[in-house]
Amino acid sequence: MTSTATTVADLTADTAAATVLSEREQEELIRAHMPLVGHLVRDMLTRIPNHIHRDDLTSAGLHALVTAARGWDPDRGIPFHRFATTRIRGAILDELRSLDWATRSVRTKARATDATRQSLTTTLGRTPTNEELAQALGTTTTDLNQTDNDVQRATVLSLQGFTTTSAEDMVTEPAPGPEDMLLRREQIGYLHHAITSLPDRLQLVITEYFLNERPMADIAADLGVTESRISQLRAEALSLLKDGLHTHLDPDLADTPENPDSIIARRRASYYATIAGNTSMRSRLALTNAHGHTLASTAA
Repeated sequence: MTSTATTVADLTADTAAATVLSEREQEELIRAHMPLVGHLVRDMLTRIPNHIHRDDLTSAGLHALVTAARGWDPDRGIPFHRFATTRIRGAILDELRSLDWATRSVRTKARATDATRQSLTTTLGRTPTNEELAQALGTTTTDLNQTDNDVQRATVLSLQGFTTTSAEDMVTEPAPGPEDMLLRREQIGYLHHAITSLPDRLQLVITEYFLNERPMADIAADLGVTESRISQLRAEALSLLKDGLHTHLDPDLADTPENPDSIIARRRASYYATIAGNTSMRSRLALTNAHGHTLASTAA
């Protein structure tokens, strides 16, 4: 059986073994990743009610970034970008929860009430009475009315109204704004050029399988190989596409080769350079219309 002294000693040893960055290194990390906070906040603002202020979420995100820089241990092998992103998103969600006027229990009761009401409406063929709803929920009509009052009070206080959802459920899907639409069109354009920059065989597999929706067996027959080989080619092409897009759209997410001088690393670098040579702002945007829909000539 492990003694308390042993456990404490182990924890002390783990803490001592952790690599602690200097204040200067922490400050450099924070400065370099401040745009990440802005990106995550902008992404969240497109999916939440208009009365939520950017400054509130940005403040929470920056605080989380500072905390992440102080707590990051590079020896654990987790990239700081990923480590910080998780904590910043969590801080933003916590901030959204704090802005929700209704408690979690009220939201939970409201969701249960709505689900039960819908179920009874389907079963009875009509809207259930409060007595029927209360009986199905195992509560009283007084408690049921109190829950409705709590939700209505929260709706008035929130100005915009959170209905019966929690902070995580506030995310909606409104039409993207001009900036978001431009970014979306950029991404579609990069994807198209990344596909056309693939080696011929990989490009054929991606085009036939994903765009033309052909069975893997048919593609294998055309190329004179097995379905297993087509699966391997598809995996290789997807890996190239992922890293190619990350290299141009989000370099922090791109994999760094252990040996940049290896044949595989040089081939990948050549592929990334080919994408850059085959694309421009005009050519990327020319693939879609103002609404982000792929043009018929491109799809063909």
